[in-house]
Amino acid sequence: MFEKLGKNPEFQKVYKQGRSKANKYLVMYVKTGESGPNRYGFSVSKKVGNSVVRHHITRLLRESVRKNDALVKEGNRIVIVARSQVRDCSFDVVEGAVIHLLKLHGLMK
Repeated sequence: MFEKLGKNPEFQKVYKQGRSKANKYLVMYVKTGESGPNRYGFSVSKKVGNSVVRHHITRLLRESVRKNDALVKEGNRIVIVARSQVRDCSFDVVEGAVIHLLKLHGLMK
């Protein structure tokens, strides 16, 4: 099981001090050089859809991270921000987008 980022100050630290890369569906902010296991945060804004849609996307993101966290180097703080195009995507597309961004950041083992 992966760990979650805490409250807003932790997210802000990743946004300010981390690097960002994006694809069509997601934006990923990564702050490296921390100790301990990876910690993830998810952000899905109201622009993406109503609360049902937003929660569905959050669940897809959480599951794709859970499945692939073992392949990721440790000691990172990662925030994944959903873009509005992700609204109509299946799990396979979302998981592919997450893996793509992890590879772009060079975080895969």
